[in-house]
Amino acid sequence: MKTRMIIVAAPSGAGKSSFVERIASEDPRLHDIITYTTRPMRHHESEGKPYFFTSNEDFQKKIKDEFFIEWAQVHTNFYGTSYEQIRLAWAKDKVVIMDIDIQGVETFKSKFPDAKTVFILPPSIEELKRRVIKRDGAPPADLDIRMKNAEKEMAKASEFDVQIINDDFNRSYAEFKKIVENWIT
Repeated sequence: MKTRMIIVAAPSGAGKSSFVERIASEDPRLHDIITYTTRPMRHHESEGKPYFFTSNEDFQKKIKDEFFIEWAQVHTNFYGTSYEQIRLAWAKDKVVIMDIDIQGVETFKSKFPDAKTVFILPPSIEELKRRVIKRDGAPPADLDIRMKNAEKEMAKASEFDVQIINDDFNRSYAEFKKIVENWIT
């Protein structure tokens, strides 16, 4: 049976969004699921790229309305994946690919046990910290929380079908792309 769902997880700053965005733009068989978040939009982002940005109040309403397949509090914000996004992708006969947090992976695997999973690892926790600071332009207020969470997340990497160390983006991405292509061909 053809793979219908690929889930990519990693600590914040390890490169999961970059991997998923790039492969979804290169391979028309894939559909990158856009998740909802309550976190503030960064300077290089816009609505729908890479998230649907929403208020805490609206997010809580969506939870009550059972709008999400899964949702979780990650660091100090909420993230959730809607049923609608999955249905739209499958209606177009696309393979769903998404980057979500470790909590979301557990929920998805319970609902879609045939989903394939990839964990992107940073070369070290120090490199991860450097990347987060560089990406945000300054140390985020929740940096310590992110690094503690990263260590917990990285401890679960062996539970995934595949683990890739993102030590060199182009080499690591090529490895990722080959794995995904094997799953969907």
